[in-house]
Amino acid sequence: MKDGTSTGRDQNGASEETLKQVKAELGLPDSVQTDLEGLRKVYAAWCSTMTFDNVRKFVSLRAGDERLGGADAEDYFQHWLANRSGGTCWPSSNALYTLIASFDFDARRVSGSMYDLPIKNHGSVKVRIDGLDWLADSSMLTCEPLPLTGNLLIRTDGPVRVEVEPHEAGYLIWTDFPPTPEFIPCRLLDDPVDLDFYLTRYERSREMSPFNDRLYLRKVTPDGLAVILGNTLFRRVGDELDVKELNADELCATMHEVGGIAESFISRWADAGGLEASMNPSGPAPQFPDPGLRPSRRNRA
Repeated sequence: MKDGTSTGRDQNGASEETLKQVKAELGLPDSVQTDLEGLRKVYAAWCSTMTFDNVRKFVSLRAGDERLGGADAEDYFQHWLANRSGGTCWPSSNALYTLIASFDFDARRVSGSMYDLPIKNHGSVKVRIDGLDWLADSSMLTCEPLPLTGNLLIRTDGPVRVEVEPHEAGYLIWTDFPPTPEFIPCRLLDDPVDLDFYLTRYERSREMSPFNDRLYLRKVTPDGLAVILGNTLFRRVGDELDVKELNADELCATMHEVGGIAESFISRWADAGGLEASMNPSGPAPQFPDPGLRPSRRNRA
């Protein structure tokens, strides 16, 4: 649906032309059926193509931008089309919401808390189909939308393993985030939230976020999952996790070859101090509380 203005943008903040380009790059048609198979097609295309990364956020922070890059969907997608760099949870969730909603799905933005902390530090997307909610998350990149049925779900196939644990107050989504040895829980919270909520939380992340300094990049690959943290590459294929320390040249090359990020934007990131911050972090890595055991491990303990 369109808002009737002369900008050509739909009600979610991206122009028809931009959305058409994005769909083409993702290998998606202009329209899909608004059923589960349609949602699977859209979300699978996102997960197999997009990166979750903080490259643009780092550049935006170091440039002192008044507004962090990628905050609205038009800006996010135009940047991705040019540079193939994605974003962190708030901008990428808004972009994914915009894409899904452009197919006329009943989608809504929601908030959550990574590590089940007493703060709202995560954005995600729910889609309602035939009275049932499905979670499509731009950070977890689970490839398959997750059913929120009130039942425990343990999914061990695919590049990203995940467990959905229902609670009286909602859900805990347990996801494999290398190099963390145990799955990280995310508690789903506010439902729905609006764009202003996302924008406010994104701007607030300037002050404190694990994605403000050294590189973080997460990408589903044809054979599994790749994560770059600082100058370390983690590659999971099946149950095997390969870990490799990268020198400066290897790090930039891997960002391009594995993450798909344009070499010109990698150079811009390096010039902004991103390469130095990733090779020689100025302080210790952020510390998070012990997440505890996910349901499948807890039940065996």
